[in-house]
Amino acid sequence: MSTGRSSSHNILLLIVLILAGVIIGALVASATKGIPFLSWLAYSKTLGLAVDKPVLVNLSVLKIAFGMELNISVAQLTCVALALLLYRKAR
Repeated sequence: MSTGRSSSHNILLLIVLILAGVIIGALVASATKGIPFLSWLAYSKTLGLAVDKPVLVNLSVLKIAFGMELNISVAQLTCVALALLLYRKAR
């Protein structure tokens, strides 16, 4: 029978591994940007609402601006996939 504590540890481990995959992937992407045969790892796309042109909601008394961009590279996707595989093995 699984306890709540081990479940929360599993979720924490998953979050840490995904964050590590994103950070390591970003480092790999920036390190391989200038290497001709590895530059494909630095290929990235930006998704979301542009931060420089946010969606503005004007409520007369209150103005709210929404903007969020997510820049994902091939290296980050690869490292996150490896982190998820590592999580499955560690569980």
